[in-house]
Amino acid sequence: QAQLVESGGGLVQAGDSLRLSCAASGSTCSTYSMGWFRQAPGKEREFLAVIGWSGDTYYADSVKGRFTISRDNTKNTMYLQMNSPKPQDTAVYCCAAATTRFRLAIPTTSDYWGQGTQVTVSS
Repeated sequence: QAQLVESGGGLVQAGDSLRLSCAASGSTCSTYSMGWFRQAPGKEREFLAVIGWSGDTYYADSVKGRFTISRDNTKNTMYLQMNSPKPQDTAVYCCAAATTRFRLAIPTTSDYWGQGTQVTVSS
């Protein structure tokens, strides 16, 4: 079973940039679709972006053009580059991985999840 660990969260000012990492261990994620989600207090978990094992990507409208998802299969690591973050981007950011035969699949609650990393954006 894969283990996912997020890192890179912290306090950032609006207009700055931040890169989150999601490191996978226990099993390879080279054939997984991997995605980023976030959850703010009082809100449901929100899908942000997903990247397939072959590099296909899909973004939610809320982050399209500002965040970039990428992966380095040689390091079993996925990244979320956050450019121009806003205070409303403040949340716990989680990564997830889904085993799929398709090129791209959004992970679900039944898939592998990390514990999350806090991102706080100050104005």
